[in-house]
Amino acid sequence: MFELKSELMGMVWKIPVAVGQTLSAGDTVAILESMKVEIPIVAPMACSLVELRVEEGSEIAEGQTIAILRPT
Repeated sequence: MFELKSELMGMVWKIPVAVGQTLSAGDTVAILESMKVEIPIVAPMACSLVELRVEEGSEIAEGQTIAILRPT
């Protein structure tokens, strides 16, 4: 398992994926908004999305886990 963590603090603007979905390296898992800038958080490898630990509209801290991924 791999924990996908936020590199900055902000708000979760959008989550375009669903638990159980298969992702390719570079696919967007979440889009954060920080200082009116949208920052995509992407899958670093081919994987499946096991768990989301944030919701759209929630505040997120630097280093907080966004999702749990299972490499494929």
